[in-house]
Amino acid sequence: MSSTGKKSVLILGGGLAGLTAAKRLIDRGFDVKLIEKRNIFGGKVSSWQDGEGDWIESGTHCFFGAYDVLYDLMREIGTYDAVLWKKHELTYTLAKGENFTFRTWKAPSPFHLTPAIIANNYFSFSEMFTFTKALIPLVLKRDKYPPTQDHLTFAEWAKNFGVKDRFLQKMYRPMALALKFIPPEEITAKIILDVTEVFLRIPHASRMGFLKGAPDQHLIQPLVNYVTDKGAVVQKDIKAKSLMFDGEKITGVELTNGEVLSADYYLSALPIHNLNKVVPENLRQKHSVFETIRSFKGVPVISVQIWYDKQISDIDNVLFSPDGVIPVYADLANTTPEYRTLRGKPYKGKSRFEFCVGPAKELMRLSDEEIVKRVHESICDCYPNESKGAKILKSTVVRIPQSVYAPLPNFDAKRPPQKSPVKNLFLAGGFTQQPYYDSMGGAVFSANLASEGICNAAGVKY
Repeated sequence: MSSTGKKSVLILGGGLAGLTAAKRLIDRGFDVKLIEKRNIFGGKVSSWQDGEGDWIESGTHCFFGAYDVLYDLMREIGTYDAVLWKKHELTYTLAKGENFTFRTWKAPSPFHLTPAIIANNYFSFSEMFTFTKALIPLVLKRDKYPPTQDHLTFAEWAKNFGVKDRFLQKMYRPMALALKFIPPEEITAKIILDVTEVFLRIPHASRMGFLKGAPDQHLIQPLVNYVTDKGAVVQKDIKAKSLMFDGEKITGVELTNGEVLSADYYLSALPIHNLNKVVPENLRQKHSVFETIRSFKGVPVISVQIWYDKQISDIDNVLFSPDGVIPVYADLANTTPEYRTLRGKPYKGKSRFEFCVGPAKELMRLSDEEIVKRVHESICDCYPNESKGAKILKSTVVRIPQSVYAPLPNFDAKRPPQKSPVKNLFLAGGFTQQPYYDSMGGAVFSANLASEGICNAAGVKY
């Protein structure tokens, strides 16, 4: 118990999950301290200004309509209006300037997706019929069906139903890489089927939105301000070295500077690879769940931003591409009004793209210059006419060696709950058990569950 007489909580990690938990717990009367090893908050949702004043993001942050828990949080801190909802359609750009768009109707589910099936003007009726038929078990069994397919990759699942490789690669390769940065041949079928089931069941779930500006300004810093205004202690540049476990409970957290922090309850909101670094051997030996999660591996991610001297795309929405190295991207000059700047000056009538580049593990060894070159080639291939004569005014490359956990077949059952077997230790993050996996929605959902668990343990109403 803290000097204030309140139950105390120490949160490791200042990403979206850690900050959400800080809000939930400070709202319920806990004495909260949060530490973050980097010099910025936000984790996978971090953004920062470079030396020229331009905002750089850790990745392309699309706001799925399904993330209700995220929007509840944003309403609570007064930033929901910063989400700009886009037209409810998904556009794919392909090599040689080809493209197609999946549109929706305002109709009850699953009929809202009818235009995507009958009027996409790219896939044949036979291809769409085969895939639609493959979804019948999903429609009938709904959320009970995806867990039964976790032993398969999505590619294996699709081939079992006769789905042709062309459909798999053109339709689902960019989706798999957008969701978890690994291709259909690696990702578990469960994730793709879970997402598809939600899209089928909830008409607004597949609608996309973008923030009007930087995540730091419209989500992360408002969260930091909220919790600090209510008395939470939030600190950057502080790195945990190890949890201290006495065989029954966590007694403290040793920092790399030798200091020890203690609290009544401990919440790890670290990414899985960093959590594994701070778990001591005696904790692994006592509780097998901490040995199990050592097998979780982070997926490398590369994000590229390019400012061009002309407008290449006029689409104000997320874009997918199965060809080249840009599976998901957006022209931020269209989607994000506050990003229409370059080096502090207005930047209008030109394209400022942000790309998820992948699969990143095949590209991490390349120089920044080579990665930008390949991205530019992909853009020129998708927009052969619009890109003629286009010159790059500026580019940035962000590399994250380990980002989300790799959701391979047979891994879902290994995901731990938020309440650990140690009575005062709780976990939050996309790798823990919740329906939105490693995403902004998953970060908030897991933080809500972890906070509820701490409240229950402390006898506090959640």
